[in-house]
Amino acid sequence: MKIRQLVTLTSAALLFACSAQAQIKDYRPISDQEVLSPAPEDWLMWRRTVDNQAFSPLEQINTENVAKLSMQWAWSMPIGGLQETAPLVRDGVMFLGMNRGIVQALNAVTGELLWEYRQTLPTFTGGYHDAQANRQRNTLTLYKDKVYMTTPDSKLVALDAATGKKAWEVQVLDWEKGYSFTAGPLAADGKIFTGTSGCSITGTAGGCFITAHDADTGKELWRLNTIGGPAVDDSWGGLPPENRWGGSPWITGSYDAKRKMLYWGVGMPLPYPAVLRGSKDGDALYTNSTLAINAETGEVVWHYQHLPRDDWDLDSPFERVLVQSEIAPSAKEVTYLSDKVEPGKKYDVIASVPGKNGIAFVLDRDTGKLLWARDTVYQNVVSGYTKDGKVITNKEHIVKSIEETVTVCGGRDLGKLWMAGAYSPMTNALYVPLSSSCKELTPLPIEMRTGESVGAQASGKASFAPGEDSTGRVFAIDVKTGKFLWVKKQKPIFSSSVLTTAGGLLFTGDSMREAAAYDQKDGKKLWSVKLNTSIGGHPMTYSVDGRQYVAFVTGPNAQTPVAASLSPELKNVVDGGHSLFVFALPKP
Repeated sequence: MKIRQLVTLTSAALLFACSAQAQIKDYRPISDQEVLSPAPEDWLMWRRTVDNQAFSPLEQINTENVAKLSMQWAWSMPIGGLQETAPLVRDGVMFLGMNRGIVQALNAVTGELLWEYRQTLPTFTGGYHDAQANRQRNTLTLYKDKVYMTTPDSKLVALDAATGKKAWEVQVLDWEKGYSFTAGPLAADGKIFTGTSGCSITGTAGGCFITAHDADTGKELWRLNTIGGPAVDDSWGGLPPENRWGGSPWITGSYDAKRKMLYWGVGMPLPYPAVLRGSKDGDALYTNSTLAINAETGEVVWHYQHLPRDDWDLDSPFERVLVQSEIAPSAKEVTYLSDKVEPGKKYDVIASVPGKNGIAFVLDRDTGKLLWARDTVYQNVVSGYTKDGKVITNKEHIVKSIEETVTVCGGRDLGKLWMAGAYSPMTNALYVPLSSSCKELTPLPIEMRTGESVGAQASGKASFAPGEDSTGRVFAIDVKTGKFLWVKKQKPIFSSSVLTTAGGLLFTGDSMREAAAYDQKDGKKLWSVKLNTSIGGHPMTYSVDGRQYVAFVTGPNAQTPVAASLSPELKNVVDGGHSLFVFALPKP
């Protein structure tokens, strides 16, 4: 589809104003049908589709010709911080949402700047609160004629997609208490859904929220408190709401149009560990859970808790991927297999590695019942499952006093983090970037300070997991059987999300500057290139005028220094270089 014509800027100086006065002519509004089934050439939301599969039907670039990829253009981003950006494309226009509320629209063929918007931000009190503004991971979604953005000061903002001018904004939560957004909204069925971050900050006790808003006006339609209400009160060991923290739904959820259901992940309880939190042996709902939420009302229809009584900051908010598959694991392949699974039946499931400890779960979308689960990287915080599929937390590593130190494997500093997995219908496999390590943890008495986290652990020495000498991993997991199709191991961590395509490819990047393409079937590396710094954010692909492009963003990753501390031969790359690189095959 041809890129839309552009009206000339009224002044070059306006390029860096709060909203540059440029016009994308004839911008086509995005319909509800396109949200559910976008055109192959477009990439309208962080994982392309509302099911979070991150699979592109484009196949011009494939396993036979990917080695011919070459760079077409590059772009230097105007802001630093951690690099967790997710580029979006509509009709040949790329939209970049970056740290500190900056949005740019670029010509997706040439990289020319079309317009720029900069959100005016307040001065944040406290280092942790301010740091949230520098870790904006996928702040945008495209819907109707708007670009919807969440901001570090807890606003939902609608920009005119053609001009970058602000249409409206609403204050969702009180930023002065410490609330923020670090992940973008989800758009569907006339609504914009958001998940809150920053619920680990002193002033945010008693609530963390998922909200729904009218897409035309921003009016709030409902609000769900992830750690409040009668359904969760008893699980906090008698703690009143004003003494509860956590439960941040800080990664964007998924949407099931057939059921009109949201599936959203929720983070850990705070303070941690429980000896300081005061929740006794309570499970602390709805932390570390998948929530199935009625998208019309905000009611929780069911929940599944992936790590009850989390003592170690091993939260489980990550992407929930919606898949249809038969379920037929072998008991020797998985740690848990439900005895209720019907052979030959196709299930609508959530397939996910939802938490830092790297355990893969497959849940029935209708009931929330666990169908199967298995470890990926080595972990020692879950000791097993009850017959009906409830997680059994390993009590041996729950400290009983503030003098006690434990070594926890799976997820503290190195484990699953925001780097998202992808699904391919070509292999029925979930591909997940992970890290493998262990960490010494000791309780740390809390000092309540404005703008700072109430996290309460001293993080000690990191080490390799038992029997390992490297940390970087990609697992290819068959959703039907639970088997590993392949596992890629290397010393550098995979510091970006992954992308799958109908060309049979898996794209990702690592902390030592390598962007690469792998064969989905066997993990064979087919193409790679060294870029300027660590690969970050969310690789994506799009097409303009029949030509397919692949885009990577680069910049610092929070886990890179820890991986380098375990492998001294991995020199930490320059903490900068925030850039976008776009590749394509040579023109015929």
